[in-house]
Amino acid sequence: MQKKVTKKFYTEFKKQHSQFLDFIQGIDDALPDKDNTNKQWYASLMLNRLMFCYFIQKKGFLDQDKHYLKNKLKACQELSGNDNFYSFYRSFLLELFHDGLGKPINKRNEDLPVELGKIPYLNGGLFDVHELERQFEEIHIDDDAFERIFEFFDKWEWHLDTREHAEGKTINPDVIGYIFEKYINDRAAMGAYYTKEDVTDYIGKNTIIPFLFDETERHYKEGFKPESELWLSLKESGNAYIYDAVKYGVPKEGGLFDDLPEEVQGGFLPELEKQVVKEDTSPHLWEIRKSWNQRSPQDIGLPTEIYRELIERRKRYADVRTKIAAGEITHINDFITYNMNTRQFTQDYIEHTEDPAFIRLFYKALNKVTILDPTCGSGAFLFAAMNILEPLYETCLKRMEEFIEEQPGKHKFFEETLEKVNRDEHPNLQYFIYKSIILNNLYGVDIMKEAVEIAKLRLFLKLVAVVDVEPDKKNFGLEPLPDIDFNIRTGNTLVGFATENELLNTIQKKEPLFAKDKLDEFKEEFELVAKAFGHFQNSQLINDQGSDSFREAKAELNRRLRDLNHKLNVYLATNYGVDAEAKPAAFTKWLDSHQPFHWFAEFYRIVDAEGGFDVIIGNPPYVVYSDNSFTYKVKGYDSFSCNDLYGYTIERTYVLNYKGGRNGMIVPISLVSTDGFDVLRRIMLNRASRLYFSSYAMRPGKLFDGVDKHLTIFISSCGNTGEVFSSKYHRWNSDARESLIPQS
Repeated sequence: MQKKVTKKFYTEFKKQHSQFLDFIQGIDDALPDKDNTNKQWYASLMLNRLMFCYFIQKKGFLDQDKHYLKNKLKACQELSGNDNFYSFYRSFLLELFHDGLGKPINKRNEDLPVELGKIPYLNGGLFDVHELERQFEEIHIDDDAFERIFEFFDKWEWHLDTREHAEGKTINPDVIGYIFEKYINDRAAMGAYYTKEDVTDYIGKNTIIPFLFDETERHYKEGFKPESELWLSLKESGNAYIYDAVKYGVPKEGGLFDDLPEEVQGGFLPELEKQVVKEDTSPHLWEIRKSWNQRSPQDIGLPTEIYRELIERRKRYADVRTKIAAGEITHINDFITYNMNTRQFTQDYIEHTEDPAFIRLFYKALNKVTILDPTCGSGAFLFAAMNILEPLYETCLKRMEEFIEEQPGKHKFFEETLEKVNRDEHPNLQYFIYKSIILNNLYGVDIMKEAVEIAKLRLFLKLVAVVDVEPDKKNFGLEPLPDIDFNIRTGNTLVGFATENELLNTIQKKEPLFAKDKLDEFKEEFELVAKAFGHFQNSQLINDQGSDSFREAKAELNRRLRDLNHKLNVYLATNYGVDAEAKPAAFTKWLDSHQPFHWFAEFYRIVDAEGGFDVIIGNPPYVVYSDNSFTYKVKGYDSFSCNDLYGYTIERTYVLNYKGGRNGMIVPISLVSTDGFDVLRRIMLNRASRLYFSSYAMRPGKLFDGVDKHLTIFISSCGNTGEVFSSKYHRWNSDARESLIPQS
């Protein structure tokens, strides 16, 4: 139902977007031959803001009026006349965004033709004066544009929760991500695809949770020994952590295959398997097992599963069950190898363990884990990460409370942690957890500014969704949203300095005699930017967002980053044959086409001091690259022979990954099956200690809407080189996702 609703909404939204675009005046009007890039961007920005307002007005945050925007438009129109004209866009909407939702209540302009009413201060950067609004100060949008878009929006039911509703008109925040990635691909071949939840969840849990275990074990070897409580609990769990799809239809009593038809069981005769066929009249094994190619019945078989697949699945089930009972599974990596339910096992152990040291160290790992999607789009993988982390945060905090109740005064770390959690400014536990995850754990980069804005918007909606309007409380019971402008960034993942060596090599080409001194100067600036970022983040953690000091901290960080990036861009341009000083026009053109992003500057604290991001996950663009087909050039990659953007993205992720970190991506099957990607495979083998491949050569359905590709999921553990655990081809079955992930 929801999928049909989403597609129906998108079909009409695309028309509305095009019509809304025609109403925008004052942006690039003097450049009729341009491709409307800025107008497209501003139309998307305005519609995103309006959709956000539709979600929160439905919940009652806008003057407790569920038709707030429409009623304010009407009020503006009623004031017009007698030589007075009150444009809804200029007289009200910009005031609502910039002066209302974007400022604390005590700093707002009260002298407005149409009152804002009782609305909260949201912060988050979403309603700051946008760079396009600074660049084009005379933007105008006619009231008719808003009448049309509100009429369209009013046809739908807007709900902040993501549950399905009975009516066929329900819109939830997930729709926004689908709309963006579908719209972008309709506009241009950007290689952006909407990744469904089963894939983002699989990759997310099999990278994030293993890293958390590794990080906890690094500080607590005792708790991870084979005879520890952790692995003994698994040994005694029976088949609890074998996925339901894997154990579906397995007999609860008797032999593993006793319930199968006689002709199917006949194929198990050992003498037939060993028989050497000497005469044409001798029975062939394929003849004896012809019945194995029949579809298995629904009560014991998965959708589309034939007996041959059912038999292999049951063998796998029995093998894993035996290993669990024998205590042979004693490392979190085994959960990936044997395709077990990592998420449920972790949740259950945290809920029941009597070991406070494990809880303390696991929670510390949760707080510090850095998760990156280097081509984040509208944030599908970031959302998956958040949904994986949230219950782990919550369960750890509840267990802390229980340990304190059982042993008062003996758990100082737990007491200090809960004191922060229980501060009055936090509306509830869920809000605190989501805010902590968004600020501390999630990072993303995308070349499209619209994508970055939508990713942030969806994260903000997740926060607002867990708060109820309380008119008598300060700011209506809503804690200001975190400002994540420096967590989710715009730029070209593939163009820019990612390491100190890359920067040094470039400086040496330009100024060989002073390269070391120049690098030291840059490193001093990197440190200052990192400190400015830390100050900015700390001011949010103590809920100082509405103060002048917070705004000053953000302005200072923006200034330092802007100046630093300019200096880095001047050096980087020399690698592309562009002299910024001699040919400033060519330099500006190069900046526009390449949109460089300097990882070493933007995330210096993570990339340098901490050795890289702990977990990198995502769905990189699958776009064939050539110098002639792209506006920007890719340089400096060992995997250059791959001729596909996803190959360069994977290589980049290994540079950005912490040495003991995890990496998980979904890419075309060419990664494991074609000669052209041999260089990339060698790079992966050289930089990963463990590699898991799951390849899908045939599928009855499509994994992504609009994409008909053969795909590969890979997961790796970074560090010293090691071994490849699996590389198989599988038939896709979306109803039995887990059962078809390959085994070693």
